[in-house]
Amino acid sequence: MGQESSGNAGAKRTARKAVCALDLGAARVGVAIADELGMMAHPRGALAAKPRPALLAALKELVDEEKVGRIIVGFPLDMRGTEGEAARRAREMAQAIADATGCAVELFDERLTTVQAQRALTDSGVKGKKARARIDEASAVAILQAWLDARAERRAARRGGPTR
Repeated sequence: MGQESSGNAGAKRTARKAVCALDLGAARVGVAIADELGMMAHPRGALAAKPRPALLAALKELVDEEKVGRIIVGFPLDMRGTEGEAARRAREMAQAIADATGCAVELFDERLTTVQAQRALTDSGVKGKKARARIDEASAVAILQAWLDARAERRAARRGGPTR
């Protein structure tokens, strides 16, 4: 397990697990998945946030279908970087997601990602009702891309090379 054949005679490579990000909302949960190289975040729509058991079952199905190994959950800190009620709820939900999916779940500061997502949608010509319908997945993309970029910068810093 953890190995897959590359099709070459006897050659094997480690199967890479996908990374998924979630933007938790009261009505919907935005979903994004990283590409195979772990460089770019791509939208995967939104799931109904309620009822909670149905959401957790849908996330388990997504994990199985997409071969997800890590889930990044947007962590709504306030602008001072402290935790409030929303952060407490996100922490609780992250634990429920970890329990339901068996994945490693990581909280990631999501401050300003909704603003970034709204700007990205506006810049791409998506406005009004269409933008409201897609804001959750766009926020998940912003969270995941920020996490991927931060990870790339940490790796480059460890190697002593330039960051992106």
